[in-house]
Amino acid sequence: MPFLDIGDLAMYYELHGDPDAPNVLMISGTGNDLRTSFPDRNPVNKVGNVCHFDQRGLGQTDIPDGPYTMAQYADDAAGLVAELGWSTCHVVGTSFGGMVALNLAERHPELIERLVLNCTSPGGDFASFPLHTLTGAPAEELLDRRMRLTDERYDPEAEQPLPDIARSVFDAMVARAASPATGQAAAGARRQLEARSSHDTNHVLSRITNPTLVCAGRYDHIAPMANSEKLANEIPDAVLRVFEGGHLFMLQDRTAFAAINTFLSSGER
Repeated sequence: MPFLDIGDLAMYYELHGDPDAPNVLMISGTGNDLRTSFPDRNPVNKVGNVCHFDQRGLGQTDIPDGPYTMAQYADDAAGLVAELGWSTCHVVGTSFGGMVALNLAERHPELIERLVLNCTSPGGDFASFPLHTLTGAPAEELLDRRMRLTDERYDPEAEQPLPDIARSVFDAMVARAASPATGQAAAGARRQLEARSSHDTNHVLSRITNPTLVCAGRYDHIAPMANSEKLANEIPDAVLRVFEGGHLFMLQDRTAFAAINTFLSSGER
């Protein structure tokens, strides 16, 4: 299995796509584990030499003692880029990964070519929903709350409770929610949520000079529309695309990955 030593971590990563295409770093969301998120099927692999990785405390990457900070997550990403031998790369950050990407833009701007920020937030007064406040809720209550935050149209009685999400995918989400992490894995996930709660990059937005695509789901209550509008308005060379979906709009709106790939591969906005 591919691991690299990044600071205090043995970090698990995978490369997919075309080795001769532009380098792309994919930074994933809260609790992501490459063993369950199918990085080999990600549509961005069609246009790039794409690195997917488990962030500190998650998946097959080490779970060091906490607390963790957003600066550490950004430096982990920068260290991975360096160990891969890349001088620069496109960066695609989704949800928590978008927060990491914003911190990367603050701490290591020289590494980034084009930037994609999916369903994410700058923090501060424009923060994503504080998911750490849901910790400890009964499993059924937690599932219902998370689903309603994910997409305001959620209807547990519908054939597709989350619109345009296949029932099989929804059922897999429910099954994972019914088997929460325990032990060290739970500690790593908790430390990520705690780091996320202090995220605030509003002061850096006006200094981000990279061409930036901000993508939002119209029905997302984890990263509300106002937060994406803030990003697009404050980052000088940014544009906003709104898609028909919630926090999972990339699975709900077939045009989303097409827009991202066009932005990364041809420079079109």
